[in-house]
Formats: sequence, structure tokens, C-alpha cells
Amino acid sequence: MTPDTTTTGSLVIHSARLVDDGTIVEGAWVRIEHGRVTARGVGDTWGPADEIVDATVIAGPDAVLTPGFIDIHGHGGAGASFDDGVDAIRTARALHREHGTTRAVVSLVTAPLDDLARRVADIADLRETDADILGSHLEGPFLDPAHHGAHEPTLLRDPVAADVSRLLEAGRGTIRQVTIAPELPGGLDAIRLIVDAGAAAAVGHTSADAAMAVAAFEAGASVLTHAFNAMPGIHHRAPGPVLAAAADHRVVLEAIADDVHLDPHIVKLVFDSAPGRIALITDAMAAAGSADGHYDLGAVSVTVKDGIARADDTGSIAGSTLTQDVALRRAVAAGATLTEAVRALTETPARAIGYADRLGRLDDGYVGDAVLLDAQLHVVRVWVGDRP
Repeated sequence: MTPDTTTTGSLVIHSARLVDDGTIVEGAWVRIEHGRVTARGVGDTWGPADEIVDATVIAGPDAVLTPGFIDIHGHGGAGASFDDGVDAIRTARALHREHGTTRAVVSLVTAPLDDLARRVADIADLRETDADILGSHLEGPFLDPAHHGAHEPTLLRDPVAADVSRLLEAGRGTIRQVTIAPELPGGLDAIRLIVDAGAAAAVGHTSADAAMAVAAFEAGASVLTHAFNAMPGIHHRAPGPVLAAAADHRVVLEAIADDVHLDPHIVKLVFDSAPGRIALITDAMAAAGSADGHYDLGAVSVTVKDGIARADDTGSIAGSTLTQDVALRRAVAAGATLTEAVRALTETPARAIGYADRLGRLDDGYVGDAVLLDAQLHVVRVWVGDRP
């Protein structure tokens, strides 16, 4: 695969199947100037450019062009964990960028408050220099101990307003998402604090029933963290948070399409239940793009075998080794349409974290992030545009 390219000057990519905004346009071209999309069309109607790329030459017949993928929930890759600082974040991001993820939110696992405050502050600094970093995601510590998953249970805590505010202030406006169990004491008030600070509140790692999930969404929560995982499932007399989220058109449901966290039939179910509101995430830990073996996920020791990560002490699934191009192929194999699977990697995650007007599309004025894939949906080339 050709390494990712930062777009400078003018670029035209032509003769591709453009999959964007829920549609497929055959024989399409897109023009990017200085990292921004300035025009698109069909046929050979583009003008001169500094670089002209024939998609069929480098990706073959039926080459597919999509907006850059956006991962709003991932923890690392290439042997590096996002919790381990700036160098580790850059190492992991390079791996995922090669697989089409042009922008990402940096997810942090549960840790002491002092550590989390320092880490979100570091990510706020990193966002000033690394344009592919969209901010941070706190996947703890305000989680239900009964659904702690791969989070260290002794570090979990109730969402006391002062603690929530401290972390939000440390992030200086760059925290994009906070996962919270709304049934914890102070949970609904914490959701309001998070939303008022400009971040998305996400329901997850929770024992919430459907009624509590509805209350959380009414309080402003707008994301369901990795649907079905670390929460009650669907029962015919206890529908749980997944159906509550699917029924609420304000809510985006994260899904991990790695055939481990979700059976392919469930992947198809979530796409059918919440059309246009699925965000395909990786939840990837350090072993993504790396070898099986022992890893640390925050304070939790993890063993990866056959590409499946599990916590050593409980056997719980501990993140994934997924990349978003693989998620695309598996979602399509599960029965999602190509247009909806691409939307779940681009437009929907951008909307979930407040970037719908800048990222996730290849249309006039949008950032020129683009991914070229072959007919089998393997990444051939990646372009990274301007700052969002």
C-alpha cells in the first residue's frame, strides 16, 4: 500500500466509484486544493492540477473512493497504547492511518484522576501540533463495577461533579466524548455537565435498564458505547439500553465489527435498527497491527491470542485488534450495504463528536481526507487534508 499522503497544492482523483453521503457515483472525480475539497463531478470534466491520480491505475477496476475514516473510540495499535503518552499515540496513529483512519479521538482507559487529568491535558497539547488528533475520550472512571470489562474495578468511581469538572477543565475543550454509567449516583447530572462542556456523553459500561437509558438520553447523552458490550442485552421483557438507543433518533450507536465483540447477525441487526446512526469503531488496543502476546491496557494485564484480547484476571474481552478497513469489510460481509458501512466510518462518527460540517464527506469545503480502496475494499492509498 502507498503510504498516506498529506495533500498540498491541487489534487484530482478520478475514475472512481465515489461512495459518499449514502450514495454511489460511478466514474467520479474529486478535486482537493490545499487540503480542502473544492469540486467534484463525473467523467473527464476536471481541470488541470498539480497531481492527477487515475484511481483505476493504482486500485484496479471498480476502485472505490471514500472520505477518510474517523475512529471515535480506540486505544492504540502497533504495540503502543494511547495511555502511554505522545510518542505512543503517534506510533499507534501511524498504523491506523495506513488502514484509512485519517482522524481519531484518543480513548483513555480508567486510571487515577491525577493521571487522567495529565493525559487529557497532553492530548489537548498534541491536538495543537497533530491535525489528525480530534481530542480525547474518557472511557472511565465513571463506570459500573458490575460491567467494568477491561477496566480496573478498584479505580472506578461515582461521577462526583467536582471530579467530572476537573477532567473537563484539564482537557481545555478538547474532550470529545465521556462514557458514563448513568445509573450511578450523580450520573444524570454528570451527563448534563459533560454536554454543557461541549463533549458527547456516552452511555456505556452500565447496568442501566431501558428506562434509565431513556433518562440519560433525555439528559443529553447522544452515544451508546460499543453497543451490546458491557451492558444488559435485549430480553423480550427487558429491552435494555440498546433498544432504547435504537429508538432515539438523537443517539449514535458504536459497533465493533470484528466478529468477536459482535456476531455478524448482530452487526446486521444494529444497521437495520438504527439506519444512519451506526459508528463503526475499532476499540483497538496496542496489539492492533502487532503480534499476539502480553500487553497492558491501563492497569489491566491482557493476553492476545489468535488476535483476540482478553484480560488475564477475568477473561473479559479487552479491546480489539481491529482496523477500520477490516471493520468495513466485515460489516459488508454481515449484510450492511456499502453505502451504510462507509457512512458508519465517516459521516456518522463525525456528527457524533461535532465535526459534521467539516469531516466525513468529500464535498465542497470539507477537509480533503480520502481513502482509495480496490474492489475487495483493501486500502490502496490514503490522503490526509487540512486541519478540521
